[in-house]
Amino acid sequence: MNLRTLTLLFLVLGALAGCGPAPREAVPEDADSGPVLSPDEADPVVARVDGTVIRRSDVEREALAQDGEDHNAPAPGDEAFQRVLEELIDQRLLALEARRRGLHRSEEARRRLALAEERILGNVLVETALADAVTEDTIERIYQEQIRLIQLGEEVRARHILVDTREEADAIAVLLAGGRDFAELAVAMSQDPATRLEGGDLGYFTRQGILPSFGAVAFATPEGGVSAPFQTESGWHILQVVDRRRQPPPSLEQMRPNIIQFYTYDQLEALVDGLRQDAEIERLPVNPTEPDAPEAELELQPEPDNLDSPG
Repeated sequence: MNLRTLTLLFLVLGALAGCGPAPREAVPEDADSGPVLSPDEADPVVARVDGTVIRRSDVEREALAQDGEDHNAPAPGDEAFQRVLEELIDQRLLALEARRRGLHRSEEARRRLALAEERILGNVLVETALADAVTEDTIERIYQEQIRLIQLGEEVRARHILVDTREEADAIAVLLAGGRDFAELAVAMSQDPATRLEGGDLGYFTRQGILPSFGAVAFATPEGGVSAPFQTESGWHILQVVDRRRQPPPSLEQMRPNIIQFYTYDQLEALVDGLRQDAEIERLPVNPTEPDAPEAELELQPEPDNLDSPG
């Protein structure tokens, strides 16, 4: 991954976090989805600090920026909400004190504030562009395109009985051949604590999702069939294949985060490329000294004789 790609990916992730809850807008008057909310009701003030306000969306946005899009925005009663709120209060107090001391007027502060403003405005632009581009219709279209491209394999649903020795496995095989119920024997005799009480049920799995030695036997056993005893690193097994099916495709909700991330990356790349083409960009050397210029040499002069020294 080159530096440009990495930079754009960070911009996408930052924008997705920033998109995270947008300030709640008042409901239009002609909407029939409940009472109309004023701006303060839609995005209430959750703290006042020396006459300035901190709104709920400020806390939610900061929480998502800290934890990422894999988490939901915390509710006002949550411990995480209160923690972030206290951090914002402290940050506001520090900023207000810096202004009281006149630090915002210094050249260094102005330069850093300008950089922060550029970053925030850039994020707002990206959020706006992505919000317009990433619609439910777009997500659904990309999902259907990806589903057509996914190569889905076969899945097997199986039960198994795990024991320590070949002798135990052979004894169970004799019981099964005599008509005993596989699930009942698994509950009574399997030493796999994860599946024993479920009758040895492993659920559906693919070849890639299980031990190769186990998968080789499972996928070679016909539906409804019972394998001969076989050994893996876990012990001795007997398995019963309950069902076979084509692997179902992932759902839209499972693929949604990846769809949004990669689609927004493409949109952001197109936006930045367009801006670069229209802009005048000049890159200057970090070191102003010409690399091929000879270094100045210090010419040493001989010390003159001290004519005034006593002879």
